Amino acid sequence: MTDVAKAVFHRFGIEPIDTPALEYAEILLGKGGDETDKQTFRFTDQGGRDVAMRFDLTVPFARFAAQHVGTLGTPFRRYHIAPVWRGERPQKGRYREFVQCDFDTIGTTGVAADAETVCVIHELLSTISSQVQPSCGEFTIRLNHRGVLNGLLDTLGLRERATDVLRALDKLPKVGADAVRTELVALPDASEAAADRLLEFAGLSGDAAETFAAARPLLDGSETGLAALDRLATVVRLAIAGGCEPTRLVADLSIARGLDYYTGVIFETFLTADPKLGSVCSGGRYDDLAGLYTKQSLPGVGASLGVDRLLAHLEEQAETGARPNDPSAVFIPLLSEDRLPDVFALAKDLRASGFRVTVAPEPRGLGKHLKWVTGRGFGTAAIVGDEEAAAGTVAFKDLAGREQWTVTRAEAVDRLVEWRKTRT
Repeated sequence: MTDVAKAVFHRFGIEPIDTPALEYAEILLGKGGDETDKQTFRFTDQGGRDVAMRFDLTVPFARFAAQHVGTLGTPFRRYHIAPVWRGERPQKGRYREFVQCDFDTIGTTGVAADAETVCVIHELLSTISSQVQPSCGEFTIRLNHRGVLNGLLDTLGLRERATDVLRALDKLPKVGADAVRTELVALPDASEAAADRLLEFAGLSGDAAETFAAARPLLDGSETGLAALDRLATVVRLAIAGGCEPTRLVADLSIARGLDYYTGVIFETFLTADPKLGSVCSGGRYDDLAGLYTKQSLPGVGASLGVDRLLAHLEEQAETGARPNDPSAVFIPLLSEDRLPDVFALAKDLRASGFRVTVAPEPRGLGKHLKWVTGRGFGTAAIVGDEEAAAGTVAFKDLAGREQWTVTRAEAVDRLVEWRKTRT
């Protein structure tokens, strides 16, 4: 999966970097919000330094960019695939240690960077669908803008409570509207009417044009909110021009993102087949984050692909027998020790032609081999038993269907290459 992501990043001209797993605690704390601070693993090292393990890859990148901006130049695009740590309660799709796959553009406020980020998300999920797991192909990218939310808060006189309101709204999918309403009403200066209006606004979701039209009256009188709504509409329009399927782009004004550093467009991506998994690719614009480390303006926008969440989805699909058969994946059963040289030679030739080949490590009956291989995603079995070796042939079995064929050893690789073309 990470190889697929790297190939997508390469097509978009995004370069790799790396940053340390440990940072000084002052670098990380206070950047993601109180809840994130509580989940950050922090300790004193052997030299008496107050250090912490990174909770995401964005904050360390902002520090890195601020430190090296003179060398990097702007705008600068980067991706980073590495583990991060959070003290969360482990559950499906949530882990204390997990891999993030981040990509960002820093040094520009241009709407093109926002839209291209959406295009990269769309391309990532589409490519994962075609090359790894078809069920990932049905997804929605849900978009909002922090300025839209701030504009509404201006009209309600709650702008000073923005952080508390946004954190409350971010809990909507987990705890529901009633619990969020109770939390909102408990805030200083918040009335029941204001809480109801916030929840009404957060309930606006669906087709982008229709959602924006419904939101406009609620933002009447807020230049900030209306300007943000216009920018969000531009992001959607450009993303569609860049190849995103319109039906996969959903305006969702309930999305707040729990991290405090977001300032503009924000987005979350959900698999239609597994919405309870949570967002598998999230992010947004953060125009002030690098300002904590440099006086130079370094606005940025980016997103993070949830590699571990997607792997959890793949594992679940495999458990239910839904793992797809990959035409490039070949299983070679070992039927006797005497055939090991033939099997190894065939595996070498198939790998040289781009096939992913697994050789059985021990001889067993063909029936047991084929039982083991069922549901593991192989496209074909390439069989070289005593009879095939004596005849100078290879027998192939299509593991997704009933097709079987036997060819000479000299033709085996070319024939399988031709078969693969009919399946991709």
